[in-house]
Amino acid sequence: MALPAPSRGLTLVETCIVLAVAAILAAVAWPSQRAQLERARRMDGTLALTRLQIAQEQYRMRHGRYGADLAALGPTRSAEGHYLLAVAGAGIDTVTLVARVRPDGPQRGDADCPELTLRLDQGLADAGPSARCWGR
Repeated sequence: MALPAPSRGLTLVETCIVLAVAAILAAVAWPSQRAQLERARRMDGTLALTRLQIAQEQYRMRHGRYGADLAALGPTRSAEGHYLLAVAGAGIDTVTLVARVRPDGPQRGDADCPELTLRLDQGLADAGPSARCWGR
């Protein structure tokens, strides 16, 4: 009597077990992946504010005050388009630069840092709302 040939491939039960393990691993990894993407996209906002800071300091050297008109300073969006930029409270010695998450962009779910600020006071910068938002 001949022995049956060994079967090749996976059974339905083995396939379901593999899929269940993969789903559990994905469910555990997704929140961490999403948080990492949000932190990476924040760099787009911080870089835009840093560029705007340089433009403001150049404007102040030429005109003796910080500029209130964003159009004269540079783009109104960050380079990757995740943030909308604004100038708030421009004066002779102080100005606040703001980067807000675009409401229709992929960064809109960032509840920790929906707005980044950079306050300039006579050339000294104060980043907000927290150092964590700036990756520090």
